Amino acid sequence: MTIRATLPSGGRDLRLDLFRGIANWAIFLDHIPYNIVNWVTTRNYGFSDAADLFVFISGYTASFVYARMMLDRGFVVGATRLMKRVWQLYVAHVFLFVIYIVTIGFVAIKFHDPDIINEFNVAGLIDNPIETLSQGMLLKFKPVNLDVLPLYIVLMGVFPPILWFMLRRPDTVMIASLVLYFAARQFGWNLPAYPAGTWYFNPFCWQLLFIFGAWFALGGALESRSVIKSKHLLIAGLAYLVFALVMTMAGRFETLGNLFPRWFFEAFNPNDKTNLAPYRVLHFVIIAFLVTRFVPKNWPGLESKIFAPMIKCGQQSLEVFCVGVFLSFIAHFLLTLSSGSVFVQIVVSAGGIAILTAVAYYRSWSKKQDKPPPRPKPAPAPVAPSAESSAA
Repeated sequence: MTIRATLPSGGRDLRLDLFRGIANWAIFLDHIPYNIVNWVTTRNYGFSDAADLFVFISGYTASFVYARMMLDRGFVVGATRLMKRVWQLYVAHVFLFVIYIVTIGFVAIKFHDPDIINEFNVAGLIDNPIETLSQGMLLKFKPVNLDVLPLYIVLMGVFPPILWFMLRRPDTVMIASLVLYFAARQFGWNLPAYPAGTWYFNPFCWQLLFIFGAWFALGGALESRSVIKSKHLLIAGLAYLVFALVMTMAGRFETLGNLFPRWFFEAFNPNDKTNLAPYRVLHFVIIAFLVTRFVPKNWPGLESKIFAPMIKCGQQSLEVFCVGVFLSFIAHFLLTLSSGSVFVQIVVSAGGIAILTAVAYYRSWSKKQDKPPPRPKPAPAPVAPSAESSAA
């Protein structure tokens, strides 16, 4: 089959690192309940949030990194490199899973707070530890806040054949993704969770953002250039963002919510995150188009020092994400031990961001140390004197 996808130009796209870093910071802050600082994150001002951004960029990056490898070195090499990444994600998840539940158990016993075990969905470990741990290894049992990484693992695990076909029929794959999305919503498809229920992030629905990110990277952005640059999209898109802001605020403040008819209010509240509501998808797509329009790849602001910590956290995304999930629990516990004042919330949140940034810079430095230093260039050989100069 003929290759019809348009591969992204070479070189690192700092926009991906910047927004992935922002997503990691926002996920950390959003996982801390009763924290005034998480009002700075996007989930409070529209339908989509950091999770949507994280999944979209994951799809974009996966195609950006592995598409050219698959074309240059064959499907087998590309697929095995993708599965190597899946294994790294799985190991990171298991490592985080074990540390997370051990920490929760330790805190519950040390501070005589058994309610925290139920709050973070780890009570099953007491009644049936072997089965619960086994289900955790199978990604079916997930404590609170450990839902994103299993979703990423599943989406990356099924991506090799999808990427092969997307390189040849990108629009067909995008349409198939839409069909699967609507079918899953219509028929209630989801993966089972343990001990009951289904996945918080329905992979049959959330695959849409992952595939959209891959499609966007493999020519979708170029195909959509006229739409992205359209004045009509700008006006309609900004109007929709304002509408999303109003409806989100209506869900947060009862007085505002009472201004709308009940049937209309309940169409958007509570926000259907599990099955990725269509209004949520549209909200994110508009943001992606507007960012693409106003923040080009060569935007000079990306070199600004103010964005350097976020970009660095985006470049070391896996490590920062895992540490962020763990720190969100620590931050939550520290707030429960303290007065929980606004000052303490700010200090705890800022301290967590500082730790995430330090982890990113350390990890970046550590990776450089694993590489052998460049060999010094040999000194140029001395030039022998010519016969004329000798005679002189």
